[in-house]
Amino acid sequence: MKFCTLKEASTAEIVEKKSRFIANSCHIESKEEAEEKINLIKKKYYDAKHNCFAFSIVDKDGNLLEKSSDDGEPSGTAGAPILNVIRKNNLNNVLIVVTRYFGGILLGTGGLTRAYSNTALASIENGKIIEVENGLQVSLEIEYSENEKFKYYCEKNNIKIVETKYSENIIQKIELNEEEYNKLISKNMEINRQLPFKIKGIGILCRKFVEKAQ
Repeated sequence: MKFCTLKEASTAEIVEKKSRFIANSCHIESKEEAEEKINLIKKKYYDAKHNCFAFSIVDKDGNLLEKSSDDGEPSGTAGAPILNVIRKNNLNNVLIVVTRYFGGILLGTGGLTRAYSNTALASIENGKIIEVENGLQVSLEIEYSENEKFKYYCEKNNIKIVETKYSENIIQKIELNEEEYNKLISKNMEINRQLPFKIKGIGILCRKFVEKAQ
């Protein structure tokens, strides 16, 4: 499964009729991480009247979890608009918190919805979007004489080597997607065994992050 997310945290600020709207957006991997970051932002802006948020998470099994909060604003004017920004930009594993400092002038429901939406969108536009897909961690046993050839193959095919152990032979732990894994296995099974190795184990699903052109 592939989806897009934010590479790193980003911010934006908009002033609407003397009210300050400050958005903080970031990548998250779990509900617990989202809640932790929401609490940190609330502590940072402890004197603000509202810290509204929305997040969308896809776990490694492909399950979707979404949550939003108006944090005291009129129902549907803050959390839902922020979540809609996440959805419209086809993002997942993203948290956006929009903090509001009330400026003394009422904005009305339409004004609030636009302000929260625009601030959330601005924070995304200030960030960098990357593509994510689920992958595998695989441990392979390779003879010393074949290791340079294997490393070259990984570099050429954008396969990440995450750990190397040296013993009688070399154990390489790599991260790759299903298509890359099948291609690697076919190389190992060819008559001339272009990449001879033994599979020591296939680990849990991991995340593969790929830069997207913007």
